[in-house]
Amino acid sequence: MRNNSKVLRTVFLSIMVAIGVVISPILRIEGMCPTAHLINVVCAVFMGPWYSLLCATLIGVIRMMFMGIPPLALTGAVFGAFLSGVFYRMSNGKIIFAVLGEIFGTGIIGAIVSYPVMTFLVGKEGLTAFFYVPMFVSATILGGGMAYIFLIALRKTGMLVKIQDRLGCGIYDRKKVCIK
Repeated sequence: MRNNSKVLRTVFLSIMVAIGVVISPILRIEGMCPTAHLINVVCAVFMGPWYSLLCATLIGVIRMMFMGIPPLALTGAVFGAFLSGVFYRMSNGKIIFAVLGEIFGTGIIGAIVSYPVMTFLVGKEGLTAFFYVPMFVSATILGGGMAYIFLIALRKTGMLVKIQDRLGCGIYDRKKVCIK
């Protein structure tokens, strides 16, 4: 069963990356990609912070290589993806904390890190240290809200626990206590 979990996690991660790349142009304008935040939160809840970080990194690199997206694809995703999983685990499975981790990680940290990357590495002029904060926070609220609605629906039907169990990740029952 342990090997099946590893294979299933790899396949699930691959599917999340593929979906993230395909849906990323939807509702996207520079500095805002709400669908990326949807994927980050869902992946963080299903698989934890490290897989979510890997997923966001792979999606960002693919988008930069094949879609010509600036480095915002990475700076605007990786911090939130990781913190989403960390906040979810620290709260013992409260989905709202996964969303808050995404908002804080991407909306604040990622936005501030994007300034020097875009100014000094890309050469974009006229930016301030907080230039991306309003756009990133707005995008994370939209994407996180979509993820929250989706994950609450899965929790109500009992599918969230089943998916987490099959993936071999931390499982949280209705009492919000980690089983594994």
